Amino acid sequence: MNILYIILGVLAVIILWAVFAYNGFVAMVNRAKEAWSDIEVQMKRRYDLIPNLVETVKGYATHERETLDSVTKARTEAMGAQTIEDHAKAENQLTDTLKSLFAVAESYPDLKANTNFLELQRELANTEDKIMASRRFYNSTVQQLNTALQQFPGNIIGGTFNFKQMDLFELTEEAAREPVKVSF
Repeated sequence: MNILYIILGVLAVIILWAVFAYNGFVAMVNRAKEAWSDIEVQMKRRYDLIPNLVETVKGYATHERETLDSVTKARTEAMGAQTIEDHAKAENQLTDTLKSLFAVAESYPDLKANTNFLELQRELANTEDKIMASRRFYNSTVQQLNTALQQFPGNIIGGTFNFKQMDLFELTEEAAREPVKVSF
């Protein structure tokens, strides 16, 4: 009879461990999804600022049509990205085009002094900071999830219940790793 109690006790401990491990994975996946949502919110804010910035620059730099079109195109592609890898590529392109837009603005002293342009610069700089913070939080939560899925004995529960590793949000180009410089 004592052996039966020992076996039932060990079985109960294993079941409790499995429940806690499963719930831990669910919490990590949900935290990673929430972190990705934060990135999307900040990118949406950035995408919403860009048309205002383009319109402001357009009023001063009418012959810079190619630069303005490339910013608009990059924004559209970034908004349409579906995977994390696509988002990273699109963000690289958008960052590059925004840099060229601010380079164009350098040539127009009246534009650099325009209060609307200055406010848009400040908002964009603030948004860039928030995007960087959101990326760091996302990558941290994904790293925790991926580590838990790779380590024993968590890999048993993760594999049993089909939890998948998630991709980190990595910028591929060195220049895109830096925030868009928006101050003059």
